[in-house]
Amino acid sequence: MSNTFFNIFPNENFIDLCMYQCGYEQCDPAHSFGPAARNHYLFHYVISGTGTLMADDAKGITQTYSIKSGQGFLIFPGQINTYYADSRLPWEYAWIEFDGLRVKEALDLTELSKNTPVYHPHSKDLREQMLHEMLYVVNHAKESPFHLIGHLFLFFDYLTRSAKSTRLVQSSKMSDYYIKEAINYIEQNFQNSITIEDIAAVCGINRSYFGKIFRNSIGRSPQEFLMNYRMVKATELLKLTSLSIAEIGSAVGYENQLHFSRAFKTIYGISPREWRNQHQN
Repeated sequence: MSNTFFNIFPNENFIDLCMYQCGYEQCDPAHSFGPAARNHYLFHYVISGTGTLMADDAKGITQTYSIKSGQGFLIFPGQINTYYADSRLPWEYAWIEFDGLRVKEALDLTELSKNTPVYHPHSKDLREQMLHEMLYVVNHAKESPFHLIGHLFLFFDYLTRSAKSTRLVQSSKMSDYYIKEAINYIEQNFQNSITIEDIAAVCGINRSYFGKIFRNSIGRSPQEFLMNYRMVKATELLKLTSLSIAEIGSAVGYENQLHFSRAFKTIYGISPREWRNQHQN
């Protein structure tokens, strides 16, 4: 029998970086998982032993990778994958499933991609600190969500720094500035009836160019980012207040309750009222 345990993270109301689950497993020989696809990023670090990853590359062609202790692998959202332990020296690994609005931007600075999903750390110290944070999160599931998210940020810092691309990364400083200005504006004005044109105007650029650099940097359109941000704020109000659905919709920028409910259901799959019934203490 394999030695395994995992935890489901109870709170998804974090935007920049959020954890969905984490765990540890000492696998049986030839133990396998998949084929499957994840909705979020899933990172495994191999503590001991060896195994094999089969995953689709950026063109949808299945590639095979042999992975040993001291290495790891990153599965991307929507990527079809299968992985299995060696029959004679099965691997032992820890994993974290995560996502967030800043994740793609940070991973773009590393060597990790659908074409290169194997983690080859450039620093032993950073690699060991990353594993320490992974195991800490796995073993302290009863800590508060903010406490665990703090350690998730440390894990992600060590992951990205230890896997940072050795290639010269060309980056437009003006583009970075526009994105930061746009996000700051959204965070301060999401409760108002702002449009994408308003956000682009604050940055001093046209909507088309703004939409292009925003998607390239964040991994989603400005409309998707704004809607997701508003819906996360809405879930906080649904859970923590007794405001009506209409009042909550207005508080996050929707004067029309029907439009708010439709947007909410697009993100969460259920109505605001159903979500409140499921989550309110």
